[in-house]
Amino acid sequence: MGVSSLRAGEFAREALEALECAVETSVRLGDLPGAVVWVERDGQHYVKAFGQRQVQPTPEAMTEDTIFDLASLTKVVATTPAVLRLLEQGKLALDAPVSQYLPEFSHPEVKLRDLLTHTSGLPPGIPPLVKAGYAEGIASACQQPLRQPPQTKFVYSDINFILLGEIVARVSGQRLDAFVGREIWEPLGMKETSFLPPSRWKSRIAPTTMMPDGKPLRGTVHDPTSRSMGGVTGHAGCFSTIADVAKYARMMVKMGAPVLGAAVIKQATSRQSPSNLAEVRGLGWDIDTAYSSLRGEIYPSGSSYGHSGWTGTSLWIDPASHSFVILLANRNHPTEDGKIHDLRIAVATQAALAMGLARPSPPTPVLNGIDVLEAQNFASLRGQRLGLITNQTGLNRAGKSTVDLLAKAPEVRLVALFSPEHGIRGQLDQARIDDGRDEATGLPIYSLYDEKRKPTAAQLQGLDALVFDIQDIGTRFYTYIGTLKNALEAASEQGLRFIVLDRVNPITGMDPEGPLAEAPWKFTSCHRLPVRHGMTVGELAKMFHQEAGWTTPLEIIPLQGWRRTQWLDQTGLTWTNPSPNMRSLTAATLYPGVGLIEMTNVSVGRGTETPFGVVGAPWVDAPRLQQALRAERLAGVDFLKVDFTPTGSVFAGELCHGVRLVVFDRGHFAPVSLGIALATALRQQPGGIFAWQKMSTLLAHEAALNAVGRGKSRADIESLWSAEATPFRERRKSVLLYP
Repeated sequence: MGVSSLRAGEFAREALEALECAVETSVRLGDLPGAVVWVERDGQHYVKAFGQRQVQPTPEAMTEDTIFDLASLTKVVATTPAVLRLLEQGKLALDAPVSQYLPEFSHPEVKLRDLLTHTSGLPPGIPPLVKAGYAEGIASACQQPLRQPPQTKFVYSDINFILLGEIVARVSGQRLDAFVGREIWEPLGMKETSFLPPSRWKSRIAPTTMMPDGKPLRGTVHDPTSRSMGGVTGHAGCFSTIADVAKYARMMVKMGAPVLGAAVIKQATSRQSPSNLAEVRGLGWDIDTAYSSLRGEIYPSGSSYGHSGWTGTSLWIDPASHSFVILLANRNHPTEDGKIHDLRIAVATQAALAMGLARPSPPTPVLNGIDVLEAQNFASLRGQRLGLITNQTGLNRAGKSTVDLLAKAPEVRLVALFSPEHGIRGQLDQARIDDGRDEATGLPIYSLYDEKRKPTAAQLQGLDALVFDIQDIGTRFYTYIGTLKNALEAASEQGLRFIVLDRVNPITGMDPEGPLAEAPWKFTSCHRLPVRHGMTVGELAKMFHQEAGWTTPLEIIPLQGWRRTQWLDQTGLTWTNPSPNMRSLTAATLYPGVGLIEMTNVSVGRGTETPFGVVGAPWVDAPRLQQALRAERLAGVDFLKVDFTPTGSVFAGELCHGVRLVVFDRGHFAPVSLGIALATALRQQPGGIFAWQKMSTLLAHEAALNAVGRGKSRADIESLWSAEATPFRERRKSVLLYP
């Protein structure tokens, strides 16, 4: 798809790969013909071109030196720095009325600052000009009525910057392009940035919309207002390469050096919009508004800033980390149907991860149940003889074990420990876990993963309560929730209190997905839940308790500060491997889908460095599998051909062919759809080797299983459980604990 120039050494390969997959997928799906990406931190950068810059009338490959119509990036690459330069020179004043510079402007109450922050009250644009011409456009802009008083509402408006471009021309005595060229672009060495690009550039310019004559706009500004005004306007019309935009962004990171002062840059990139408005705008720059989604999931709101352009261009800058990301595309070639919104988010997110930026900490620390219990000085457990069901994930925010905390808690007597699959330390990957004794406390450890899967009456004798503290990963067939239900049932049979120390769902508490498990209940399908249940262990316990009609006292020690939309890495909490092969949040994200096929005759990466991140077998035709999976057009994930040799589990020591799964946009990724797509694609492999019947245990839905066997499409299979979604959402409403 293109050639990369990696000049950074320190960028994270996995995140860069996810970024590349995001762009390549958008190109492959026809969302845009091509793009160039630039990622930079502290002078080290990565740049890569993808796809084609032209598809009609003849294809042309995208190159790193392609020249793009920047569209509204003109506002911050040309007009804003020109205004800032004049402010520094004392030739403009932010709080002066616009009419001081444009006497024909009919609203004396509107100030220069209002234009720069889009709070002028002017409408978004001028009507189409009856007679084309620059003077006609300025006259129309000056005559437009206000829709609301200045500083009362944020409305993004091209008129604001059309007027600013004219103010620059009148005050400086030069047309906007001449002034910004002399004062900003030339000193920065931006030799391939211009309004009205010269004809010699045309072969490198990315075209935009096709015109009625069958030719694309190429070298002529796409914006119709700017085009009708001659192509040099304050709101649009600038053309540039990504290398030149990077020079400009680098100047901003360096706080204006060498063309502007640090003081005016700081002013321009901090809040200048009225404090009574929710939207935060600087001078020209977007800081925190509805347009800010292009900053992605990592860059902080309120301190980073950027802008975008209609043609598919965007720039986001984080001064704190000395970093920026640029995405230049011509998503409106050959038509206006191109899409780039989601890609901007994915690129910015993966770029920030590649540069090693951490996700912003939540304003309020997220506390798991054990942290809340500790803050309450274990009051609800005092005077109780306890059994604790836990493993290595039972830790407080500071990393202290729940076992140790309860063993030392005042007036609390910890009597016994119970371990789930993988043992009390989570290091065992075997079919049976034996009883034992904890070396640190001397307490007996009773296994809940041997021939018996729930505590016995003898083991519970003399206890007042059972406490559950284990990290789940949000998937129905992950066995810890089977342990939860069995233990709750045992407590009910013995009349014991049951206390759940709740923990966040690491893959969010949103988006239940997949078929509801059918009876008879098994350890991996212990309740009528979808594959991705979107609940915490506390909420699950509440549902189990309520729907089984158990009368034993159930108490949930709730989370504090968590919202259902939060992923684990957005909480400030530390990831601890909940089982030997669940080694990352990415693995947990993939598991509701990839896990569906792990009992079949394919390797899902157990025995490799990336469990659940690769799928393959010696018998798989990798190119055919990749093609079939890409044809499914699954959101947020791509498939790269790979060969791997597992050291354990299925096909240990054998060379497997298959695909590596790259999640580049987890917010739109549907893991169960991935699982079904994998099953249908493997079913289509030559020879009919795929053992689809072995999906039965984890899929737990007979009609869906049979549809896989009959070679039905993913859409047909998913339709078999679509009617189950609404009833389940209604069931879970009564047990949800968090907003």
